[in-house]
Amino acid sequence: MHRTTRIKITELNPHLMCALCGGYFIDATTIVECLHSFCKTCIVRYLETNKYCPMCDVQVHKTRPLLSIRSDKTLQDIVYKLVPGLFKDEMKRRRDFYAAYPMAEVPNGSNEDRGEVSEQDKGNLTDDEIVSLSIEFYEGSREEKKGTVENGDLEKEKKNGVRFLRCPAAMTVMHLAKFLRNKMDVPSKYKVEVLYEDEPLKEYYTLMDIAYIYPWRR
Repeated sequence: MHRTTRIKITELNPHLMCALCGGYFIDATTIVECLHSFCKTCIVRYLETNKYCPMCDVQVHKTRPLLSIRSDKTLQDIVYKLVPGLFKDEMKRRRDFYAAYPMAEVPNGSNEDRGEVSEQDKGNLTDDEIVSLSIEFYEGSREEKKGTVENGDLEKEKKNGVRFLRCPAAMTVMHLAKFLRNKMDVPSKYKVEVLYEDEPLKEYYTLMDIAYIYPWRR
């Protein structure tokens, strides 16, 4: 049995915060030589006068240290997901800045750089949000099913087609499987398994987890 363990965000802070400014990562950027990460503005400013990592003193680059840093979008998405309100506050800060300085140059010209992306557009979900999904019978190899599918069951399965559901983002795969078993009168001798494409999903995954892992589009 898998158990869900709740931990405080403060326990994760060492992995989510910039050592230079002490705040949560914004535009997380990683040094390729040592894989230490910082806010982009923090590490760029630091490397203007230093050529060594501020955490481990490894030499970044002898002459052009900025060539050895890379944007870490995955880490930034994790930070935005785990820290409530951070993405919304950062987008507002950017909008306010460019409203006050309309002539300022936008780094990459993207909507997110200008602060014009909402949490909904970003794909961020909350526990109480309703997720729309479609679900259908797995159409993979039937060889392994020949021993368990009784006469008429397979044809009945095909006719059932696609089902459309609206579920809370906090709903787990285990509860989804139980709902499907009851809704479709699946006999108890059969196992109900939920897959994403060809991959079985863990029972303790929530729909919000799945949306971030794969990722889903709204």
